[in-house]
Amino acid sequence: MALPVHADFLIIGAGIHGLSTAWRLADRLIAKGETVEGRIVVLDKSGIASGASGIACGVVRNNYFQPAMRKLMAHSVGIWESDPEGLSYHPVGYMQISSESMHEDVATIHAQQQAIGYESSFIEGAAACDAYMKNMFSDWQAKNITSVLHEKRGGYSNNTKAMYGLARKVEERGVRIVTGVTVKALHSESGSGSIKSAETDRGTVTCDRLVIAPGPWARDFWDMLALPKKITVKDRDGSVHDDIEMWRYWQLEEGVLGIPPETLTTNDGKVPPVLHVDTDAPLHSCVDGSLITDKMWGIYYKPDWHFGGIQGGASPYKVDTPVDEVAIDPYGPSSPEFVSSDEFAHMWVSALAHCHARFEGMMDKYHKEPSGGIGCFTADSFPVFDHFHENTALIADSNHGWKMLGVGHLIADEVLGEKQELLEPFRFARFAKGELHPVSHSPYPWS
Repeated sequence: MALPVHADFLIIGAGIHGLSTAWRLADRLIAKGETVEGRIVVLDKSGIASGASGIACGVVRNNYFQPAMRKLMAHSVGIWESDPEGLSYHPVGYMQISSESMHEDVATIHAQQQAIGYESSFIEGAAACDAYMKNMFSDWQAKNITSVLHEKRGGYSNNTKAMYGLARKVEERGVRIVTGVTVKALHSESGSGSIKSAETDRGTVTCDRLVIAPGPWARDFWDMLALPKKITVKDRDGSVHDDIEMWRYWQLEEGVLGIPPETLTTNDGKVPPVLHVDTDAPLHSCVDGSLITDKMWGIYYKPDWHFGGIQGGASPYKVDTPVDEVAIDPYGPSSPEFVSSDEFAHMWVSALAHCHARFEGMMDKYHKEPSGGIGCFTADSFPVFDHFHENTALIADSNHGWKMLGVGHLIADEVLGEKQELLEPFRFARFAKGELHPVSHSPYPWS
C-alpha cells in the first residue's frame, strides 16, 4: 500500500490505543457530517497487533488502589461492553484474592468502586473467603486468604481477535491503516513548535495533528520529541528527587498450561472470573516440595480458548541493563518474550497447584508461549497521557494498556479540543508537582 503524503490526523501505532483513537476520531467526524477518507491515517512498523497488543493476556479489570485509575478503568470497561462480539470480549468478571497484608487496601478499592457505581462484592475473613471460593471451586486450597474482591464486571478479551475487530471498525469508517512503515524521526516546522511531519523508511508524511501510541517503544518516541531522559520527581511527602530516569523496563512473564481450558470451570460448569491471587503464604514446589519463596507473591490466570489452555502470569522482574542499552525492539525476534524462564514456569505452575488441587502434578503440561514481553514503564509506573509540541498527543500506557480501550476515545476528544477530566491525573507535570498516585501493598509494580 502506498504511503500517503498527508493526513489531517496521523496516528503512529496500530495497537489498542492507536485504533481506539482512530475509531473515536472517525465517529466524531462522521457525526459532524464530515468525510473520513484520506483524513485519518494509522501507521505501524509491522502490522496490526504485532507488538504488545498482539500478545497481551487480554485481562480487563478495575482492580486498582488508585482512585484515578479506577475511574479511568470504569470508562474503559464500558467501551469493551459496548460491543462484546465485535471486540471478542468475555464479561466473566474478575477476582482479587488476597492475604491480610492487602486487606485494608482491597477494602478501600471496594468502597470506592461502590462510590462510582462499579458492581463488586467484598468477602472478609479467612473462613468466609474459603467458603466463598469453595462454593465456586470445590478443590480450592490456597492458604492465608482473608479477603476476596469479586468484580462482577470486567473479564478478558482475545487479543488478536479483538485487534482485528477494532481494525474492521476503523476501516469500515474510512480510516486508512498502513503497515510495514517504520517512523525514523519527527520534524517541526520552522518557526513553529508543532510537529509537522513524520519521516519514515518509506517517505515522509505531513500532518496537522499527531497521535503517538507506541506501546513498549514509548522511550524512543519520547526521545524523538526531544523530551527529558531524566526528570525531577517530588514524592507525595514533598521530598524532591533529581535525575530520575523517565523510563525503566520490566520483563513481563506469562505462560500457558497446555490442558483443556474447561479444566478450570466452576462447580456448576461455567467459565469463571479471571483469578488474581496475592498472598504471603509460603509457596512450595509442586515437583519436589522445596520452598520457592516465603515472600509475598502473586499470580493471575484464566481458562482461555484462544491460547488453548490455562493462561496467566506472575509478578515481573526488572531489566537491569541500563536504559540506553535496552533493545529498541522489545518484541523483535531476539527478544526474551518468547523464552519464558524455567524459574517462572516452576513458580507459576506451583502457584496454580497451591490454589487448586486439580493442577497438582501438571508441571510437564507447561509450554512456552509468545505472551508477556518487555514493558516500558514511567518513573512511577503509571501512564502518561499528555500533549506536547502544540499538536502532538502521546499515549504512554506504562504497561497498563490492553484494558484501557477507552483511553484512545478520550485522547481523540482532546485532539478535537475537549479536555477530559479522566486524563488529568496522568499528565507529565505530575512528577514535578508531587501529584503522584498512591501505592498499594501489591507485589506488582503497577499497583
